[in-house]
Amino acid sequence: MAERPIGSTQRTGQRRRAWLIAAAGFGLAAPAVRALEAGEAAPDVVLPECTLGARLSDLRGLWVYLDFWASWCGPCRQSFPWMARLQQQHASRGLRVVAINLDAQRSDADAFLARHPTGFALAFDPSGESARRFAVRGMPSSALIDPQGRLRWMHRGFRSDDAAVLEARVAQALTGPSS
Repeated sequence: MAERPIGSTQRTGQRRRAWLIAAAGFGLAAPAVRALEAGEAAPDVVLPECTLGARLSDLRGLWVYLDFWASWCGPCRQSFPWMARLQQQHASRGLRVVAINLDAQRSDADAFLARHPTGFALAFDPSGESARRFAVRGMPSSALIDPQGRLRWMHRGFRSDDAAVLEARVAQALTGPSS
């Protein structure tokens, strides 16, 4: 059995409690909606301040990698450079990355964005309504939506080890039939 540094269990517990408190603030901890199934219509969420469209349905005809993030999310820092590369590599094939921020305070999101620039579209949803409609249960969470507006899959979390698998799943979807 691996040894843990003294105090690591306490720090892990504190981080977990902090996440649960933050998640409850977004309504993520409450089972407000059922989990979405692959193949069903993606919820037509509002995309406040998004340069690509006011609603998700405005992006029909495009593949959308929809990401839910917050400034307090450590793995989100790792996912941003990867999503920028994903957008750059697959834009010509009709993929658009849209990252929806769920911070209650816009200033928190702005501070994060000053340190972690994007190469993709952003939307801001301090109410967390979009996350509730997608049944998001962790940060970051992402969904791939096909050109007909159907959910292909969802993924929770992000580690650098996830990048190759997610990239392969996106590439496979883009080259396969979209119907």
